[in-house]
Amino acid sequence: MSEEIYKLTREGYEKLKKEREELKRKLMGEIAERIKEARELGDLSENSEYEEAKNEQGKIDSRIKEIDYILDHAEIIEEDNQDDSKVSLGRKIKIKDYSLNKEQEFLLVTPQEANLKEGKISIDSPIGKAILGRRKGEFINLKTGRGEIKKIKIEEVNNR
Repeated sequence: MSEEIYKLTREGYEKLKKEREELKRKLMGEIAERIKEARELGDLSENSEYEEAKNEQGKIDSRIKEIDYILDHAEIIEEDNQDDSKVSLGRKIKIKDYSLNKEQEFLLVTPQEANLKEGKISIDSPIGKAILGRRKGEFINLKTGRGEIKKIKIEEVNNR
């Protein structure tokens, strides 16, 4: 059985490392202190502060393990190796939606890095799947979640 490989941009890899370090600091500092203080309150069987702190400790520990696994199985996608004319992971894409007569710009990233507020769209999203591997100037008919067909054109494909 082969292990899963997580393709990440350099930025995404570094962001996960930073998150892991912040969680470790929180786990070792704040949560450890809360558990210590809750223990000092006495009977742990009816101590909601203790239970809450232990639950949070477990959640943080699980997330740290998840990040460790992803980082241990990560393949960093270097932008230098990619065909400049193709839509691929780590590329900034500009599309024109002819249904709305509107242009949109976003960065195509892995599911772990996706964040709509930051303009980062996953390669596993419907639009990501539809445009991955396509070239600048191509027209695509994209089926929306509501069953509508949108006509879009890939206007630009750029490095970040």
